[in-house]
Amino acid sequence: MERKKKKKAQLPFRLNILFFVVFLAFSVLILQLGIVQILNGEAFQNEIDRTTEDTTKIPVPRGKIYDNNHNVVVDNKPLYSITYTPAKDVQPDDRMDVAEDLAELISMDEESIDSITIRNKQEYWYLKNTEIAEGRVSTEEAEEMDNAEYYDTVLKRITDDELDGFSREEEEVIAIKSELDKAYSLTPQIVKNEDVTPEEYARVAENLDDLPGINATTDWDREYPYDDTFNSLLGSITSQEQGILADEEDYYLTRGYSRNDRVGRSGLEEQYEEELRGRKEQIEYSTNNSGAVVDTKRVVEGQRGNDLVLTIDMEFQERVDEIVRDELDKAISENPYENRNLEDALAVVMDPQTGELLAVSGQSYDSEDNEFSNTAYKALYDAHIPGSTVKGATVLAGYESEVITPGQTFYDEPLEMPTGPSKGSWRNLGLVNDLDALQQSSNVYMFYTAMRMGGEYNFKNDGSAIPFDRAAWQEMRNYYRQFGLGAETGVDYPFESTGYEGLSNNNPGNFMDLAIGQYDTYTTLQMAQYVSTIANDGYRVRPHFLKEIRNPVASDDNLGAVYKRHNTDVLNRIQMDQSHIERVQEGFRQVFQTSNGTGYSYFGDKDYNPAGKTGTAENEAYDDEGDFDQSTENLSLVGYAPFDEPEVAFAVVVPHTGEASGINHYIGEGIMDAYFDLKEDRDEEHEENEEDEE
Repeated sequence: MERKKKKKAQLPFRLNILFFVVFLAFSVLILQLGIVQILNGEAFQNEIDRTTEDTTKIPVPRGKIYDNNHNVVVDNKPLYSITYTPAKDVQPDDRMDVAEDLAELISMDEESIDSITIRNKQEYWYLKNTEIAEGRVSTEEAEEMDNAEYYDTVLKRITDDELDGFSREEEEVIAIKSELDKAYSLTPQIVKNEDVTPEEYARVAENLDDLPGINATTDWDREYPYDDTFNSLLGSITSQEQGILADEEDYYLTRGYSRNDRVGRSGLEEQYEEELRGRKEQIEYSTNNSGAVVDTKRVVEGQRGNDLVLTIDMEFQERVDEIVRDELDKAISENPYENRNLEDALAVVMDPQTGELLAVSGQSYDSEDNEFSNTAYKALYDAHIPGSTVKGATVLAGYESEVITPGQTFYDEPLEMPTGPSKGSWRNLGLVNDLDALQQSSNVYMFYTAMRMGGEYNFKNDGSAIPFDRAAWQEMRNYYRQFGLGAETGVDYPFESTGYEGLSNNNPGNFMDLAIGQYDTYTTLQMAQYVSTIANDGYRVRPHFLKEIRNPVASDDNLGAVYKRHNTDVLNRIQMDQSHIERVQEGFRQVFQTSNGTGYSYFGDKDYNPAGKTGTAENEAYDDEGDFDQSTENLSLVGYAPFDEPEVAFAVVVPHTGEASGINHYIGEGIMDAYFDLKEDRDEEHEENEEDEE
């Protein structure tokens, strides 16, 4: 009985111990909760509420491009656009959901469907059949792979049969998802901006709440009111898919570009990228710990790029293109076999006093397609043997090197050379002075000038050896470069050729060829700068396409205020006596305006007082295999007007003519006639407008 009483006494004691332990545990827990709540509660709550601010820069339309009469040359065509701006840490499944929902509202074109890759299909099938796909990789294999290797292996084990037979609806989802996958966090990616219908735009706009990251907005594309006129010099921009240029990625990224930004990739679009790009709109996104966007606000208002006003006169440019194309077509049509290597005709027209380029034309003929195309860039890129047009520079080099003097005479007859055939003019001209030599295009006069620069003052014309100082090569070319021949013109363009410089050797015959434009090669732009320098009393000005940069304005009907103006840039003044320059100017006037001049039959009756120089150079044409095909000629022409107060200068080069007599003259005459006819028409229109206002 006593034992039973003892056991009953011990039981409450043990329960009390247990209750006490539980009490202590709860007390510690309550204390800990108190500490968390009272001492660290605010810190933990801040961590829960913590957000991250990220700024995204949204592209704006590029600036427009106008001609010098303020006609729009490059515009921005507005487009409906569907874009995707993903939050941080968006998963593939999330993109799949968006793609499937979006596919119910828009359709993708055939080009998008055709661009679907095997990888796109594999990723789609994987997301739709994840367990099956992952079950094909054993646990042992997976343990030996990193995440990227594992994922690639899973995709590779999807069979071709499983990737075949997708329905059109599935293909549209795949195409949309492939666009969504290109997007960077918080950076807009275009899903569709071509042929977005008003109905598609409205459907997407109405369902934005169910489409995370999707937006219905407007985009733009470049538009060319003059079609392909001058287009090859305007250049192009990249697509969003191409984005910034890969070989200059660091350059762009350090200047605030995103990888999918459209940038100028060639021509004036590239040259003036900084002015045309505009100021991006900047949006600040606030995201929570899970990456979800909780707030957005605009911190910088966007502004489209500045507008460019070019020196080019598009109405005049169209006329020049038509003249060049018609004369090229006529020459090829009338003599198709003889002119089988005739493909290009090039022309540059500029203001010799300011350097403003008024028209730059290149017309090319494709015999296979029987089509002509605008290739104005060739006037800057392609260099050709110019022929006698350079004789003005040769005569001035002779004056300044003091090997000839104004009025110096030589007897023009074939010269017997130590080796090879004799060298002469296009006909025997007899006794000629410097003006006659320019007027009638004497080769022999230039040969004597060159020989004297090389140290030969006593040429016997009996085939004996000619002493020659190789330093004359450098001296002659130094004189030529003062005009821009063989040197950069300085034009505001991403690239220009400086031509090909032939070998400086001990052969005096080659040096004599240099003096008549039959050795080194020059671009049409270089030739235009050269004749402009002569017209401009020896001042070589930088040719340029840009006239002004204007601030953008909201109205499409007006130009903004002038932000920057391109002033005349004098590169150098040729180191030659003014009286000598005037002597060559007179020789150029006689070429066009006196009966013995080689350009008289084309320009002798013009009332705009022209001056210039004709040129013909022997050339050889080769077929696609590099074999000799035909002996051809390069026909060239340079000129300016009016003679006393020059306002326009031009250069024409037509390489590889077989039988195209006069094409250079017809083009040059047509250009000058068009310029002064257009000027007269505009003056009359201006006078009529003034009378109407009164």
